[in-house]
Amino acid sequence: MSELDFNRSGVTEWPQVGNNYWVALSRLEDPSLDGKDLQIPPGDDHRVYVVGIDALGFTRNGLDLLSKSEEWRRGYYSVLLGAARAAEHLDEEVRDTKRNITFPKEHMIGPSNPRPKPVPHGAASPPLEENCVPASESPQMFYTKILTSTGFSTRQRLDAALAYADWLDFKGLHETAEEMYDWGLDIAMGALPVGVNNAVDSQTGIISNNAAYVSNNLLKATTALAIHHARNANLTAALPIFLSVLRAKKQLSLPPVPNAPKTEPTKLEWIMSVAKSILVTPPYPPPPPSGDEAPIRTPAAVCEEAAVMAHVGEILFASSNDDSEPPLKESKSRSTSRKQTSGLSWTRDAVDVSESTLMSMDGADLDGRQTCAECLRTGMDNWSTMVRKMLRDQRRSVSTKEDKVGNGRGWFWGGKSTEEAEEDEGRWEREMHSVDERMDKVQRLLENEEESRKQRKPGGWLR
Repeated sequence: MSELDFNRSGVTEWPQVGNNYWVALSRLEDPSLDGKDLQIPPGDDHRVYVVGIDALGFTRNGLDLLSKSEEWRRGYYSVLLGAARAAEHLDEEVRDTKRNITFPKEHMIGPSNPRPKPVPHGAASPPLEENCVPASESPQMFYTKILTSTGFSTRQRLDAALAYADWLDFKGLHETAEEMYDWGLDIAMGALPVGVNNAVDSQTGIISNNAAYVSNNLLKATTALAIHHARNANLTAALPIFLSVLRAKKQLSLPPVPNAPKTEPTKLEWIMSVAKSILVTPPYPPPPPSGDEAPIRTPAAVCEEAAVMAHVGEILFASSNDDSEPPLKESKSRSTSRKQTSGLSWTRDAVDVSESTLMSMDGADLDGRQTCAECLRTGMDNWSTMVRKMLRDQRRSVSTKEDKVGNGRGWFWGGKSTEEAEEDEGRWEREMHSVDERMDKVQRLLENEEESRKQRKPGGWLR
């Protein structure tokens, strides 16, 4: 038994999920099964064997996949990425080789864990360290396998690099994560058309004002790098990247004018279509875009712009707390207020753009509508948090000024009077009331959107 014996609440059983991916990966690399024509490195020392099935195993290193079809490579990539994600969830777990049961490492009894936590009631007894091995290979092995294999598209390699970088950030390895984000940027830049140079400053990640060509991958890689900087409080590096991404997105070409709208099929045409789908094997889905193409300014792209605007608003508002102490306290207060007000303005605009775009977007664009809904939800949450902080700070300021006036010291320090401070407090109270009303409206819109999404989601030919 490889799954947690005390996990029966419907939670994903990652040990079993991981094992399924490893079996699939072994089959795909087996020359006698699905791996015909693959050049497998010789020697068992390069291979990882699947638990309980010693005849199956997969390589640690990247492979040359050019002899396989695009459809095969797409499936192989999905299995590798799934195995990497399963390995992330199993990173802090061990497998008891005596009983073939997986446990969180914190329950293991042994020298490396002198104070083990008790297992939940009804679970198997905790494992001994001498009987334990890691529950999975490291996520690094699977991500690196994607990055070093030949035959994956630019988007596939970029997604793997960014997923691995995100994992490293989660583990607290921020410098290594930044190196992976830089690698992702190199992957995107390396696929730009011949002759396109200096589109991005490789040292800062800032997209050039004069970039002759900007690809989807380039926008994705630079945005991910900016988010990494923002998460690690490097706001001075994140803000210029976000602004350059926003400028590049606003300069995208508009989509072509659509042809005449399609007419609804007749009842006979619909019946014939259903019959054909049952009798004829449908073609394999076409490959997704590689990401090397230049994006167009679709409604979904406008929502992505709104998401960048929300990031800029967050950074400006948060940076107001990082000012160095100037000579005059009032000068610092005014500088902080300007940054907070600017951050609020960017956030309001992000909410307005995402809301209006969501309301006017084509109902069939499920992914675009979801992007807009997520941006709208995030923007409203940020707006509410910012205004609440401004109101809380203003109330504290009013209380402090009243204390100083009561002690006969308030007039000497200058700055805003108590009356002016109370007027500012009233302003933020009014905006907080407006935000609460807007939040109710947006919440209803998002609930309706979720319900409509469930109805529009494909559910088979009977729908």
